[in-house]
Amino acid sequence: MQVVTLSLEPKFDPSQGIALKDLAQIWQWQLAFDYPNSSVATKESIVCWLLGNRSEHLDSEQFKLVQQGIAYRYRILQNRYLGQAPEQGYRRLLTRLGSLVVLQNKIRMMVALGRDRRCQISEVLQEFLQDLLQRDCYLQQQITAIAECTDDLRLRNALLFTAIEEYCLRPVRNQPLIVYRFINYMRRYAPGGVTQVPNNSEIRIVFAQIPTEDSDRSFNLLDVQAIGQYKEQEEAAAQQSERDEVKQQLSQYLEQKLGHSAVQWLNLYLQGQSQQAIASQLNLTAKDVYRLREKVCYHATRLFQKGNRK
Repeated sequence: MQVVTLSLEPKFDPSQGIALKDLAQIWQWQLAFDYPNSSVATKESIVCWLLGNRSEHLDSEQFKLVQQGIAYRYRILQNRYLGQAPEQGYRRLLTRLGSLVVLQNKIRMMVALGRDRRCQISEVLQEFLQDLLQRDCYLQQQITAIAECTDDLRLRNALLFTAIEEYCLRPVRNQPLIVYRFINYMRRYAPGGVTQVPNNSEIRIVFAQIPTEDSDRSFNLLDVQAIGQYKEQEEAAAQQSERDEVKQQLSQYLEQKLGHSAVQWLNLYLQGQSQQAIASQLNLTAKDVYRLREKVCYHATRLFQKGNRK
């Protein structure tokens, strides 16, 4: 989705400049055009965040630069994060940052130097982002600014993800800013290794809580995503266990009814081998293999029908 910018640039005298309220009006019209069904509060919150702490008046050159920067930020928000569930937005942020080849190489280097070499890029990236949110002054300012613009927790997530992506991808000496931030992170933590996310034990949820000024509420970045990942791992493990149990039961049944060659055929078939490859490995003709397949299918059907009747 591309931002279709309305032709709403005001006519102004460069010597007098453009007022900040006029710039705000431009983006209010843009949001009204793009999201006519969104609430007024949501649109005003987005405009508040887009404008940030600007001077009250801009000359022609300042106006062009500010408009370009706001349009770039708005495009990130619109294309990836606005209207998304927090966990989906966070996954998109990880995917976007993790797609940087130079960052991948730095992470692999850190994992190689650390004591836990089984870590995945996404795991290290998550820990790095948490450290960045806690230490980086600019992102801390963004967190405060977002809290001042809106109380909508879903919108806060979208705005923060946008701010993180825009900040991390800023070009510095022909490389994204995130690379230099990650090098500093490596210097602090690489000698001791990185933390491995637990698989089957209780997950200790690590997240960034961002308090509001007028309430005790907070929203987090990682708890929903971590719980979702844990549930997916649990479901995948349960499905794999069921498949292994069915395979073992079927193998025992085929061993009794057809012999060991049927069990070998089943194992090779489940590995994705073609009938020609199976025939070669079992020293059988193609005709014998196809006949064996029909017998296996027949007995498998009988076994499962018998199980359903019990």
